[in-house]
Amino acid sequence: MRTTDNTILITGGGTGIGRALAERLHDRGNRVIVAGRRRAALDEVVSSRSGLEVLELDVSDADSVAKAAGEIAERFPDLNVLVNNAGISQSEDLTGDAWDIDLAEATIATNVTGVLRLTGALLPGLKRQKHAAVITTTSGLAYVPLASHPTYSATKAFLHSWLQSLRHQLRDTGVEVLELSPPYVQTELGGPQQATDPHAMPLDDYADEVMTLLEAGDTPDGEVLVRRVMGYRTAEREGRYAEAFARGNPA
Repeated sequence: MRTTDNTILITGGGTGIGRALAERLHDRGNRVIVAGRRRAALDEVVSSRSGLEVLELDVSDADSVAKAAGEIAERFPDLNVLVNNAGISQSEDLTGDAWDIDLAEATIATNVTGVLRLTGALLPGLKRQKHAAVITTTSGLAYVPLASHPTYSATKAFLHSWLQSLRHQLRDTGVEVLELSPPYVQTELGGPQQATDPHAMPLDDYADEVMTLLEAGDTPDGEVLVRRVMGYRTAEREGRYAEAFARGNPA
């Protein structure tokens, strides 16, 4: 992926990994649009960094995606990079009688349906651009799930599989398909405590390593894998899956 002179849309760009990547890509001379549901978070990003653009977007809502796609075509006709980064994560107790399937459906609506819907809306335009790319954030949990977050883990496994098919189908177009698979990172995805959890990878360290990989073109098979997530990615092929699952999900 070319890391300069792009027009880039980043969903979930108001916080966490999305914001960190938006700032680094903006530093490299890209026009960056941060998109998300919470206007206050988007405005805070822009207020701290001149030149970023804002787009209100709820990827879980079909009308919001359709409206955003029209606005993008009008305001950003040269958009050539889509970063599907918006996501939600919630713990679920499947053992009790009060399991709320609405939580699972909301997670799927954002993490899966939202990615498919937005990618489908923007892909025709991306295919007309040079140096185009679709980048999607999955997770190390796509390879070894966290049992307390079953739907979240499953949505990331879905995306990992779907991106392989998308990459294959777009192989003769100019659209590169990349997958970001973060480890456990210091963001508020799992709640405020995660942002300071010493067991999580510092956010700046993760974003810096991702940019190093992108700039070096070190994305084998279209995957952007920092060192800290490799234990998850290679667990099954190395015969360590049961061990990795047990370590992440102690009895």
